[in-house]
Amino acid sequence: MASPIASGLSSSAKQQGTSQYVGFELAGQKYICRIERIQEIVIPERVTTIPEVPAYVAGVSNLRGTIIPVIDLRLLFGLPAKPIDADTRTIVVNVGERVMGCTVDTVSQVVRIPDERIQPAPETVAAGAPRYVEGFARLGDDLLILLDTDHLLAPDNLDEVHRASRPTPPSAGDA
Repeated sequence: MASPIASGLSSSAKQQGTSQYVGFELAGQKYICRIERIQEIVIPERVTTIPEVPAYVAGVSNLRGTIIPVIDLRLLFGLPAKPIDADTRTIVVNVGERVMGCTVDTVSQVVRIPDERIQPAPETVAAGAPRYVEGFARLGDDLLILLDTDHLLAPDNLDEVHRASRPTPPSAGDA
């Protein structure tokens, strides 16, 4: 049950200084990513697990004849695992020449946001490892985190993202 997303990007939106984003949630936090990076959104189907891969790699899935890796964004971000339910979706993302699936709690909306309403990540956030946070946007009462999927899902960055998301154990000198 696929729904094409990228074809919905209107050229008039770009001309008016707005961009379209796909909104989704993980553990109650709202995120957005640029719609042009999204190939489609699907209901999770069978994922084949693979031995000896990081826990955040759910496995691989057959997407109409193409085998794609599936990343569980909850586990990548150091959040507790959650069973797949009726709201769970897999966002199929284009990262360079690669196609990957990202499992999320729910896809909330496609939203158009004026470019000037996207604020870059503050220096304290941008200076750390999370280069995958491109910025923030306020939509009503919600603060949306804009993810840079190219950095977030680059295979060389996945372990770094996962390490940065886990709490740091206190050292002996912190007691």
